[in-house]
Amino acid sequence: MESSTTTSYSVVSELEGTLLKNPKPFAYFMLVAFEASGLIRFAILLLLWPIIALLDVLGYRNGSLKLMIFVATAGLHKSEIESVARAVLPKFYMDDVSMDAWRAFGSCERRIVVTRMPRVMVERFAKDHLRADEVIGTEIIVNRFGYATGLIQETDVDRSVSNSVANLFAVGRPQLGLGRPVISTSPTFLSLCEEQVHAPVPSNYNGHNQRLHVQPLPVIFHDGRLVKLPTPGTALVILLWIPFGIILAVIRIFVGFLLPLGAIPYVSRIFNIRFIVKGKPPAPATAGNPGVLFVCTHRTLMDPVVLSYVLGRSIPAVTYSISRLSEILSPIPTFRLTRIRDVDAEMIKKELSNGDLVVYPEGTTCREPFLLRFSALFAELTDDIVPVAMNYRVGFFHATTARGWKGLDPIFFFMNPRPVYEVTFLNQLEVEATCSSGKSPYDVANYVQRILAATLGFECTNFTRKDKYRVLAGNDGTVSYLSFLDQVKKVVTTIKPSFH
Repeated sequence: MESSTTTSYSVVSELEGTLLKNPKPFAYFMLVAFEASGLIRFAILLLLWPIIALLDVLGYRNGSLKLMIFVATAGLHKSEIESVARAVLPKFYMDDVSMDAWRAFGSCERRIVVTRMPRVMVERFAKDHLRADEVIGTEIIVNRFGYATGLIQETDVDRSVSNSVANLFAVGRPQLGLGRPVISTSPTFLSLCEEQVHAPVPSNYNGHNQRLHVQPLPVIFHDGRLVKLPTPGTALVILLWIPFGIILAVIRIFVGFLLPLGAIPYVSRIFNIRFIVKGKPPAPATAGNPGVLFVCTHRTLMDPVVLSYVLGRSIPAVTYSISRLSEILSPIPTFRLTRIRDVDAEMIKKELSNGDLVVYPEGTTCREPFLLRFSALFAELTDDIVPVAMNYRVGFFHATTARGWKGLDPIFFFMNPRPVYEVTFLNQLEVEATCSSGKSPYDVANYVQRILAATLGFECTNFTRKDKYRVLAGNDGTVSYLSFLDQVKKVVTTIKPSFH
């Protein structure tokens, strides 16, 4: 056996029940079923949960795992599973990370994660956020057309994982093993480790190298419609709520079209929608009072509509790339940027000459408490800048998507039982804080970003719209114009996966 002084100190840690506090992977398979396929597969897997739980209780862990994998993945294209693993699962994994286990795991130079789940569901998160060097898990069998059969290569999962760890350490042994106590007759990877620490890892456990101050990388971008982890109880509530939520959303949207904008914040209370307004909004533009540029944080497609609601008047919005259907249904005027700087600058100047205007310099939404880098274009065009901090809270469904159809964003927002929107008006920028005082547009944009982040308790980043869409969707986020027929086709392809 080689000494740890001659080889990097290595750790092998189980994911379920150790690095993640929850030992049951059922909810993560529910996410794959919902996000990669649809409601039908989601409901079928939930109906089978009593059988899965019974198999676990009777000691047939391999059987319950294989049943979950089959129902969640059979018939899905491998790229769809990879997409969910890249864009949806990391957020839910990160929310469940045990920091006590992480401190022991992160104190080692070489880190290996083992899991009973399919490797494709875990690898991206483990390497990108837990800083793992290797991931060992089950392997889904994929046919020659790229579709998952729902079967896995392994017969005895624990034995297979143990053999893979042994092969990885052909010379020497891993110094530290983190995992749950052995509950099966098959050998586990823990028997290969010099030191074994059973979960839950004690909070006072001293790691190998306390000078390694690495932390899990936060999840800034994530996708998917579900807000809560779909445990059996939560998933049942969501399924029961959806029919009522759709009806409620249709009613809310219909009432919104009928009533004047100024009446919405008052009537919305009847429909359990809450608007929280802080600060003093500026007076409407008049002949002697030119329009201001509202510079807002961007949380959902509803941001400019909500701003018009709370102001009681229609404020035109500059958009980056929303769907054509969303533009048609919007109760306020929208102006699409061309991404040609001079053309966009002229368009914004023209609209400002007609009155107030709202822009979103992040260029896209971000769900987490981070602000993306602000484009400096707005600072070049006017000194009449009013920063507006916008945020929202929902219970069941996210009102944004990078992988799905953006036209459904308002529907999902209004399907939530009790959506809340917070709008905070900051003071108009002093002349000393604008380009008129000699500041560069980038300095002004960075300043506005900082004061908005401080108001919301968020963190500033240098990430951009392209960074988000490259991570979540593998494209630059541009939405092309679509005909009505193309929109119908998009709806059909959105619903079709539900029948896999």
